[in-house]
Amino acid sequence: MFDFVFHNPTKIVFGRGQEQSIGLELKQAGVKKVLFVHGRNSIKRSGLFDRVAASLKESGVRYVEFGGVDSNPVLSHTRQGVKRAKQEGVDGVLAVGGGSVLDEGKAIAVGAKAADDVWHYFTGRKVTEALPVFTVLTLAATGSEMNGNAVVTNEETKQKYNISSPLVYPRVSILNPELTCSVPPAYSAYGAVDAIAHVIEGYFTRKAGTHLQDRLVESIIKTVMETTEVIMREPGNYEARAEFMWGATLALNGLTTAGLKEYSFPNHMIEHSLSAIYNIAHGAGLAIVMPAWMKWYCRKNPSRFERFAREVFGLEGSMAGIEALEKWFVSIQAPVRLRDGGIPAGDIEMIAENGAALATLWGISDMYRKEEIADILRLAV
Repeated sequence: MFDFVFHNPTKIVFGRGQEQSIGLELKQAGVKKVLFVHGRNSIKRSGLFDRVAASLKESGVRYVEFGGVDSNPVLSHTRQGVKRAKQEGVDGVLAVGGGSVLDEGKAIAVGAKAADDVWHYFTGRKVTEALPVFTVLTLAATGSEMNGNAVVTNEETKQKYNISSPLVYPRVSILNPELTCSVPPAYSAYGAVDAIAHVIEGYFTRKAGTHLQDRLVESIIKTVMETTEVIMREPGNYEARAEFMWGATLALNGLTTAGLKEYSFPNHMIEHSLSAIYNIAHGAGLAIVMPAWMKWYCRKNPSRFERFAREVFGLEGSMAGIEALEKWFVSIQAPVRLRDGGIPAGDIEMIAENGAALATLWGISDMYRKEEIADILRLAV
């Protein structure tokens, strides 16, 4: 176990109907006026918007509505949110939706306290101040409800970059599994892929770690797979939705990487190019990238892949687990080839060049140059 600091300041309020407590949580935090960030119209059709608004009113918290967040949040809309937050003088951000809404809400929280353009904080400038962020989660996948990360796409430059700062950890996140029961099957599948991707990055790329961390990762993967299969058959199964939701949160709240040494996120780095250029769903892009990357990386650390096959699937051999995971992705109807996502194989060089720029920003360009990224993508043809 290597030395580490683990500090997660997010308060999780988990369970049925808990979205009705968000007003009280904001009041207790001293927030008087929030920017109420959400996606399109689904939270209004479901009645969630009205329940949250009623909770705010009951607690005396005013809100300014800001809807229209895309499934891959974009910089232009984020800038509009920053402008609105400044004009209205809000003292907090309430993001109600899936990971995309939460990510844009965090970016707005940073931009609202900045004197310069918010994009600078995605390209390397350190975040020094942000409005407090509160969330009500409606789609389990990204873990944004309990971490300090936010991803936004600059649609002009086709760059999908991230902010990472302890200042954008949500103060409070409401997790009601009932709110995820209406998620379409495809996005339930993509959420499962995303959660698995979050834990395998450190699991495979770490230079050293502990059996405890390995077992945490393996149990999260197995739980995500088991509950996803139930959800696909029974979308309204509360217990499966609850276990899946908490598993997806634990996958990227810092717990599974505590005590690891020298790990990286190459699958996300490559996928960000796919969703930035083609606007493919993040989980769908990861389902394409992950098996290809695993096949490419396997030879660098075969013992890790042997363990993965044995502990997750009960199989022997370094390639057996990769093949089993890819087969499982197919079983939940996630794409596993570029063509499945409508991505031309002829674009590989262009995609790789885009990915290489992010690899440089993330400090992993020594292993992931344009040539290596292209080699990985060819394994997804």
